Amino acid sequence: MPIYKTKKVNIGNVAVGGGESVKIQSMCTAKTSDISRTVAQIAELESAGCEIIRVSVLDEDDAKALGAIKSSIKIPLVADIHFSSKLAVLSIENGADKIRINPGNIGGEAEIKKVADCLKAHKTAVRVGSNTGSIEKEFLNKYGKNEFSLVESALKSVSSLEKFGVNDIVISVKASSVPLTIKAYRLLAQKTKYPLHLGVTEAGTEQMAVVKSSAALGALLSGGIGDTIRVSITDDPKKEVIAARRILRALELDKNFVNVISCPTCGRCRWNSMALAQKVTAYVENSKKNLKIAVMGCVVNGPGEAKDCDLGIAGAEDYCVIFKNGEITRRVPAAQAEQEFFKEIDALLHDR
Repeated sequence: MPIYKTKKVNIGNVAVGGGESVKIQSMCTAKTSDISRTVAQIAELESAGCEIIRVSVLDEDDAKALGAIKSSIKIPLVADIHFSSKLAVLSIENGADKIRINPGNIGGEAEIKKVADCLKAHKTAVRVGSNTGSIEKEFLNKYGKNEFSLVESALKSVSSLEKFGVNDIVISVKASSVPLTIKAYRLLAQKTKYPLHLGVTEAGTEQMAVVKSSAALGALLSGGIGDTIRVSITDDPKKEVIAARRILRALELDKNFVNVISCPTCGRCRWNSMALAQKVTAYVENSKKNLKIAVMGCVVNGPGEAKDCDLGIAGAEDYCVIFKNGEITRRVPAAQAEQEFFKEIDALLHDR
């Protein structure tokens, strides 16, 4: 599996790139100048697993609120700014750990230099990039809307900051198309050593957004591409964080969780294993234990198929068997199976 080693960039107290773990990001929906609401939303997202949070800076009130917000949260704060070098500078001066800008719409070279000088003075990181709605006209005319125009447009933004000595840069090239997103990031990974922020833009509402993001991010991360991710969902941003966390777990990039496996069931299943699987998954969702637990439909195949699990249960019509590492340890009546299984789960969670 190819690994694209990128340089390390510090976003406040969190590092991305350079072999660090893939960091989960999301974005607040609250008006940034509403400090109490913004801080409350960030706290909720952090508790769900968010590691870097972005807020919109639409005006001076938003920029000036960043200091109070930052002093009330633990994770790095990113300011998202468009069309204003003044707001970019004000955001940096008020403590943003990173800013998200498009140098192409921030003004001419003099304005870009103002932002660059401020970034360097405060040792603040910056994310630049492109999406299918912001490709530079020269590249759009040259290549059309494809991976080449996306990447060249992003690299032009990078060079405009490098020219003034900025090199704490993170890059993104987002599209709403999954195949285009994959092609663009694969091309970009060959052309730069800066950390890459992955995401499918305008991915839609929850179910389709999760499918699109899983397909694109899974393909890229499994190929060693990507240092930080956002799963964009038209919904509560907490769902973005949960989806991102699950993607990293599915790829085994995050091993500190309880992996619950369960079979899809068939005609051999004579008990409600589906309900128990859902309860167990919810119960261990926030545990940081590196464990594997199985809820299997039948005693015929269950213990054998889940032999690598720390703990498992499989059922018949009147009883269930509880097993550890594929070996049956006891048989319990069906009516008591759920209660007894949760006792075993609690013992595992507290023993390690």
